Amino acid sequence: MKLIDHLSKEQILQLNKFKAQSPKNKQQKKKGKQEKINWAEIMGMSRQTHYKKNGAWRGK
Repeated sequence: MKLIDHLSKEQILQLNKFKAQSPKNKQQKKKGKQEKINWAEIMGMSRQTHYKKNGAWRGK
């Protein structure tokens, strides 16, 4: 059985009022813009690594 089968007529009318109001609230909310930032590049995960060996700089 569904929940609506156990409700009175007054309660069903109240639920229908809430259903009618809900789409208005959804239209007012805006989604935030996705960031176009490459965080891996900013944190330096893809950069070249250099080290010093015998007085010379070497790269991997």
